[in-house]
Amino acid sequence: MPPRPQPSLDVIRIKNAVFYAYHGVLSDEQNLGGRFEVDVDLYTDLRKGATSDHLRDTVDYEKVYDCVRSSVLGKKYFLLEALGNAIIRGLFGRFKQVKRVTVRVRKPNAPVKGVIDTVEVEMTRSR
Repeated sequence: MPPRPQPSLDVIRIKNAVFYAYHGVLSDEQNLGGRFEVDVDLYTDLRKGATSDHLRDTVDYEKVYDCVRSSVLGKKYFLLEALGNAIIRGLFGRFKQVKRVTVRVRKPNAPVKGVIDTVEVEMTRSR
């Protein structure tokens, strides 16, 4: 018997969640803190919620935001990569119906020797 085709995945996006946190390699970043921006793309099947119109049948994006906030504010990281990984781990741990996550973590005005708007790390993981 051939394998059953997987349903296409829909996406819920949270764009530009902003936090003041204490991540970075330099001691000033760890002590003074700075602004961090996070985007999250959650890939899942949204058909049940689309049909029922009940919050229990989808991913509650207020809870997603709370999960991201906990990851960003819960611990200091040296690298944006480590922060992005912590966000992904938290989301997969809390939202079993999510099959794939893309996270973008931005640090505006990162301390580099040059003029930039932001530094961004994008990470995608699947179950």
